[in-house]
Amino acid sequence: MDVRKILLTEDEMPRQWYNILADIKMNPPLGPDGKPISPDALAPVFPMNLIEQEVSSERWITIPDEVLNVLSIWRPSPMVRARSLEKALGTPARIYFKNEALSPPGSHKPNTAVPQAYYNKVFGIKKLTTETGAGQWGSALAFACSQFGLECKVFMVRISFDQKPYRKSLMAAWGGNCVASPSRETKAGRDVLEQFPNSPGSLGIAISEAIEEAVGDTSGQTRYSLGSVLNHVMLHQTIIGLEAQKQMKKIGEYPDIVIGCAGGGSNFAGLAFPFVLDKINGKKVEIYPVEPTACPTLTRAPFAYDHGDSAGYTPLLPMYSLGHTFVPAPIHAGGLRYHGMAPTVSQLATEGIIEPKAVTQLAAYQAGVLMARTEGIIPAPETNHALACVVDEARKAKEEGKEKVILFNFSGHGLIDLVAYDKYFSGELKDYVLSQEEEDKFEACLKNYPKPQLLKSR
Repeated sequence: MDVRKILLTEDEMPRQWYNILADIKMNPPLGPDGKPISPDALAPVFPMNLIEQEVSSERWITIPDEVLNVLSIWRPSPMVRARSLEKALGTPARIYFKNEALSPPGSHKPNTAVPQAYYNKVFGIKKLTTETGAGQWGSALAFACSQFGLECKVFMVRISFDQKPYRKSLMAAWGGNCVASPSRETKAGRDVLEQFPNSPGSLGIAISEAIEEAVGDTSGQTRYSLGSVLNHVMLHQTIIGLEAQKQMKKIGEYPDIVIGCAGGGSNFAGLAFPFVLDKINGKKVEIYPVEPTACPTLTRAPFAYDHGDSAGYTPLLPMYSLGHTFVPAPIHAGGLRYHGMAPTVSQLATEGIIEPKAVTQLAAYQAGVLMARTEGIIPAPETNHALACVVDEARKAKEEGKEKVILFNFSGHGLIDLVAYDKYFSGELKDYVLSQEEEDKFEACLKNYPKPQLLKSR
């Protein structure tokens, strides 16, 4: 029988995270005065132990035993050879995926939710607030908070709140409180609703609401938790790629191509950053972050300083951005509807170390259905975007007659996203491509902000 799964034991789980800040040069985040902010400026929002990780330049950071104990509920995650998908495509490529759908919430998000909950707990925090797009992050943080006895409040983007009602149920099962964003519970939410009463919401708006609620707690026992974009989030996710490297070594393989979908950048970074380190050190590997054409941050937006949220509560971050006021089309891949991109991922794109791709919603679902009908796993809408690129690369290998090794991150399952599949099968889904009018708007939004330097790490 052909081997499909490459497994690691719990003893083989990585004991350290990889910190890419040790190996690339970065523009600093800026305050309202245009000057670099100090770590202390983040203290009302994050606990100091996470701020220390955010700014650390140490290459390897030890994972606490308490975090490993919770991660071991589902980690190490299996690497799977997609033999049936290969056969359906008739490709000489060997396709592998890291199955991050086996966590309790069904996605990669608990890889950072668990350590964030732990570090807040030991710092003395009682409550975490956050935002969520498709609901993967919100349910992951609710799960993590339940493990460490923390209260959790989630502002969920309105369009996803309506499209994915069972995400709210998941959060409730773990003790989380989920409200639709924009809401009337914060000034940021009320301001949006006064101007746009039927707003579908955006991650930028939901971030503003969650930060406002956290910093508004005068007891000092509430902090904000972010599921993507920032350095410490990327750090925690690298357990994916570090496991993948061990699994590839077990079978004597190494990827020619590494692929992950990219919204804020966390699941892509989690798989890709350990391979980026290899590439920086001379290894030949192509690395593709894949985003939707409806929200083409890396492929069409400028590299600029911008806020991470709609109300402008966050510092100015150096990133590819469609403008913090941008509200994406209501595609079902809610986790990819973010106006910006992680500064670390953005820096790698400016240097050409990674090569961004964009795919349409219909191409994504076509690839997802092919995965379901071959490998049997129903992917999340976000994961479908990575799959569309995998299918393209596998077909290209067939045309070229080359045996390539393709590795991608199966970032989450789609069992709570079946409404989207129903709409795909009934022909209700459509493609969205950013218009020139929308592009003009984000250029105007960013024109008065400083421009980051184009730095080179190598």
